[in-house]
Amino acid sequence: MIKIIFIFYFFICLFFSKSILSLDNQYNLEILKSNLNSPWSLTFISNNQILISEKTGKIKLFDILSNKTTEINHNLKVIRDKNSQGGLLDIYFYNNQIFISYSEKIGDNLFSPSTTSIAKANLNLNFLEFENIFRANPPIRSPYHFGSRIVIHDDYLYASMGERGKGMIAQDANQHPGSIIRIKLDGTSPKDNPHYISQETWLPEIYQIGVRNPQGMSISPFDNKIYISNHGAKGGDWFGEIKKGENYGWKILGWGGTNYDNTKIGPQWLPGYTKAIYYWVPSIAVSAISIYNGKEFPEFRGLALITSLKDQSLRSLDFSNLENVKENIIFKKEIGRIRDIKIHPENGTIFLLAQDKLWLFKKK
Repeated sequence: MIKIIFIFYFFICLFFSKSILSLDNQYNLEILKSNLNSPWSLTFISNNQILISEKTGKIKLFDILSNKTTEINHNLKVIRDKNSQGGLLDIYFYNNQIFISYSEKIGDNLFSPSTTSIAKANLNLNFLEFENIFRANPPIRSPYHFGSRIVIHDDYLYASMGERGKGMIAQDANQHPGSIIRIKLDGTSPKDNPHYISQETWLPEIYQIGVRNPQGMSISPFDNKIYISNHGAKGGDWFGEIKKGENYGWKILGWGGTNYDNTKIGPQWLPGYTKAIYYWVPSIAVSAISIYNGKEFPEFRGLALITSLKDQSLRSLDFSNLENVKENIIFKKEIGRIRDIKIHPENGTIFLLAQDKLWLFKKK
């Protein structure tokens, strides 16, 4: 009997040691949900309910209180090729509607091109009936660099479009790949976008050009500006501000990185191009970001929280002084590749998607 109790106690301890990680004397990481399939993004639809997009095409509802997960069916036709970087991407809840970015194949055969598209649906936990409000043109035969993050600010939707691995296409404002777009919630173009004001040769939806593969985007509650993170090539990841009508320079600029064959791309920055706030060389594969404003971590207030894939870290950036940006690694290589970060709207705890799990990061 004593032996049975000991074995039971051993397995209970083993389970909790794996589900809760202790970081120093300040923080805990706790697994909320396991066995997710390539989770890409999460969004709160209430204080206790989360929608999770999986790259493989599924949307799941997770209830924090009951720890129950339910799949929500939808009508999107999503690329499910395991060799593609595409799939269901960012999911965003706003005014009782769900907005989502995804990779869409344009055509019915194996060699049809694909694009980054954005769709919206009224919130319905039984079935999400999406309608497309944007497609990046032109569609391209490439499995790479779809982007894509979404934020909504003042009833305008901003989204990042990857350059699909095509380099200098990001300098062509007659094409969407390699740009930041800004549209109304019905998909039409605001009349104060660059096309209508000063750059008639730009497509009406384009707000900024010259990005490579931005997979992080966040509104700051402190200055109402929108910030993004962007993958460089071999080095040259960066964090910076979205600026109307400007150009981040890809592929004229290399942002400190090189091509994968080690050939030079270009300088880190040149006058006339938007300068990033912070660069990583070598690359950390920077992914999602959030500007923190919550109760749980007063020490993070106003900081950019940065997640990474290759480096598997959560970092903070103090960019209050642009001449002296300060970086701190909060933890590294604890939970695997971190794809998304969101802040709980009420208590300020931090939710992270990493590998196949949903994690809760909080104070001890």
